[in-house]
Amino acid sequence: MKASDKIRFILDTMAEMFPDAHCELNHSNPFELTIAVLLSAQCTDETVNKVTVDLFRKYRRPEDYLKVELSELEQDIRRIGLFRNKAANIQKLCRLLLERYDGEVPSTHEELTELPGVGRKTANVVVSNAFGVPAIAVDTHVERVSKRLGLAKPDDSVLEVEKKLMRRVPREEWTLTHHRFIFFGRYHCKAQQPKCEICPLLDLCKEGQRRMKAASKPQPKRKPAVSAKRSASNL
Repeated sequence: MKASDKIRFILDTMAEMFPDAHCELNHSNPFELTIAVLLSAQCTDETVNKVTVDLFRKYRRPEDYLKVELSELEQDIRRIGLFRNKAANIQKLCRLLLERYDGEVPSTHEELTELPGVGRKTANVVVSNAFGVPAIAVDTHVERVSKRLGLAKPDDSVLEVEKKLMRRVPREEWTLTHHRFIFFGRYHCKAQQPKCEICPLLDLCKEGQRRMKAASKPQPKRKPAVSAKRSASNL
């Protein structure tokens, strides 16, 4: 299969499997999305959404996060991994938004990555979901799926995975592809116990084929255990 046909088949298959793939972080504006993505590092979207239900009621604008002591904000997000570091970054981010951008989240990737706690992945999520700019954010799911399907090499960095996907996927499909790869990795091609036996992309996945081959091998028969009484009688 040609490289162009392979990527087309992958994209179309995932589109059929997850036609409604979307950002699962609850938010109502670019500012809330930025905070939610910052909180999601090394944490599940489900946990973040549980925390932001109350967080976004209490803090609606950058000014609100700066009115409280850092310790109070830490307690508000303490269920999130690395909550102390993230609380500090949130206050620094809010301060910078007020100083440079009149309290508004900037819409360019370059400006976003200058904000405390906002890396390349976070910036890609924000520009694509909040401002409609095509982008592919590579999280753990996107990276895993890309490598398993041979779209990237096993030792490729996150940036290398992103660049390879951007070259192979049509630009107008970048954002949708990001969401579908996440859904595929989160609900189907899981890190542990992927659903290889029912995967429509198994023919393109060497790891999946190895897993299926290993699972089909007959297991060696175990010798029946000798009871303690029987062992003693032989002494």
